[in-house]
Amino acid sequence: MIPSVLPTYNRAPLSFVKGEGSWLTEADGRRFLDLGAGIAVNALGHAHPDLVAALTDQAQNLWHVSNLYQIPQQQALADKLVAATFADTVFFTNSGTEACELAVKMARKYNHDRDQPNRTDIITFSGSFHGRSSAGIAAAGSEKMTHGFGPLLPGFIHLPWNDHDALKAAITDTTAAIMIEPVQGEGGIRPLPDHCLKGLRDLCDEHDLLLILDEVQCGMGRTGKLFAHEWAGIEPDIMMVAKGIGGGFPLGAVLATENAASGMTAGTHGSTYGGNPLGCAVGKAVMDHVSDPKFLENVNRKAGLFRQKLEGLIAAHPDTFSEVRGTGLMLGLQCVTPNIDMVNAGYDNLVITVPAADNVIRLLPTLNITEADITTAISRLDKAASQIESS
Repeated sequence: MIPSVLPTYNRAPLSFVKGEGSWLTEADGRRFLDLGAGIAVNALGHAHPDLVAALTDQAQNLWHVSNLYQIPQQQALADKLVAATFADTVFFTNSGTEACELAVKMARKYNHDRDQPNRTDIITFSGSFHGRSSAGIAAAGSEKMTHGFGPLLPGFIHLPWNDHDALKAAITDTTAAIMIEPVQGEGGIRPLPDHCLKGLRDLCDEHDLLLILDEVQCGMGRTGKLFAHEWAGIEPDIMMVAKGIGGGFPLGAVLATENAASGMTAGTHGSTYGGNPLGCAVGKAVMDHVSDPKFLENVNRKAGLFRQKLEGLIAAHPDTFSEVRGTGLMLGLQCVTPNIDMVNAGYDNLVITVPAADNVIRLLPTLNITEADITTAISRLDKAASQIESS
């Protein structure tokens, strides 16, 4: 008999009942150090007092009215995002998947309204992940995500990761945009080198294409900049944001230039819940923290400390780990043994990690993790690795 919750997840046998900072308490009382942060969502940790206050204050006044009306909290968050980024305008969603849907629509509508309706193709790359919607799985194109869900939405050109010749050859008069994650998350914590991101920007300018960046996982301070593309000194035309922007509350957004968004007029897109007062009140509180230069300085300092300690962990366990990769507090340990073994050994040793492709475990701690918690993380990962080696 099918369970009451649709069985689309292989869930760990853990039920958390309370969280505080970087820590989660299981129903049986055990305390786990959380290096997953809800898959890069809980940017400020669990039960951050400023987020609790923002949510509580707003909940006591107004939850939802719909986008038929002006929403002051939405306007305030949009203004804050526009002031801090390349963007001229913002559309709020409930998730990264919904952000992907709009980014695809926006790119195609942009070309349609310029009398180039044949320019519909969007170039994407192997190892990518853009959500689980029809557009998201078609964009990624992997057999794992698309099997059994055909016919797929057409108009996506899938290229190998980091193959410059293939990219140049793929651009035709039907190409509308290039879509890429500056740091692949599900794909195994693979950062795109800065010079490659600059090259993509130049290529889009040369061929009059839109550059769409998926910063759902790598954005909102995760890499030590507010958004990962800032390290390369470039700006996209359209950017997908979610996860960390709500600090745990379901919230996403599409940020765009005025030019890229020019086709999106009244009636071309909508959302019942997107940008509701609750979500935007929390999102603004998150932005108040992660856009602060001093906060980002601390992210970079702690990232350097964490990475240094992880290099020592690899040296101590060469039969378990082969390398550390990533940037900021978006890090991955490539495993020699199956990565799921390390994830499970972590559970045994009260530390949470997240599996990814390429036999990697993701380390996505809260951005305000303490140095003491980093030391504890290394200790528990060390015990987990020793457990695997002795089994």
